[in-house]
Amino acid sequence: MSSDAVEMSVTILGSGTCVPSLRRSSCSILMKIRDKFLLFDSGAGTMRKLLEISVEIFDVSCVFYSHFHPDHTAELVPFLFANKYPDGSRRKIPLTLMAGKGFAKFYDDLKKVYGHWIELAPDLLTIGEFDNTSYDMRMFDDFKVESLPVDHNPESIAYRITSSGGKSVVYSGDTDVSENLVTLSKDADLLICESALPDELKVKGHLTPSLAGEIADRANVCKLVLTHFYPECDQVDIEKECRKTYSGPLLLAEDLMQINL
Repeated sequence: MSSDAVEMSVTILGSGTCVPSLRRSSCSILMKIRDKFLLFDSGAGTMRKLLEISVEIFDVSCVFYSHFHPDHTAELVPFLFANKYPDGSRRKIPLTLMAGKGFAKFYDDLKKVYGHWIELAPDLLTIGEFDNTSYDMRMFDDFKVESLPVDHNPESIAYRITSSGGKSVVYSGDTDVSENLVTLSKDADLLICESALPDELKVKGHLTPSLAGEIADRANVCKLVLTHFYPECDQVDIEKECRKTYSGPLLLAEDLMQINL
């Protein structure tokens, strides 16, 4: 398929967790909608992965955070700092940063540590918050973003991104079993869902392959991508566990995997 025919594409920049790994960077998803680049989370390794697919940080117009844990936000500070090199003049596209309630304070607290080193010109940086207690929706030029709270941290939200052409991608962030995620994912073209640990190692606040599969099946998604794998996932048959509950198209995320819609 030619790039001109692709309405949306998703690249898994980081399919891992907080655990250092040569195979998997921490959580990050890049989405391209026509000529716009959106980031979802920016764990350690995000900027290097962007360079590996020939995308510069200055090309990114929006960064959406699912929650504030370090494996999802660790490169926020380096990302902003790098945008100031050499004199802040290379960024031409305004940058929007958004997350659940509390994000403005989270950013302000970072400024107390790093000061002007993470401040961009006022016309180049917007900080915004989604309502992490109920449904929220924001319109952008070529897409809309919908969010619902999920069961992980108080600020945790999942996102549904719909292009002007109608293609839809859901990103779960970190979550336990969540009716909101089923609702948000209904009939989506793609669900990118965390599946942190094998079924027998289930922990509170995270999904397993069969639980993620159950959510995808109930939501009738067109394709499921499992991601956010702890090292224990590499020791078992994750696909087999997911197939207990889900029979549709399935991918197991790897860093730099690209999916076109």
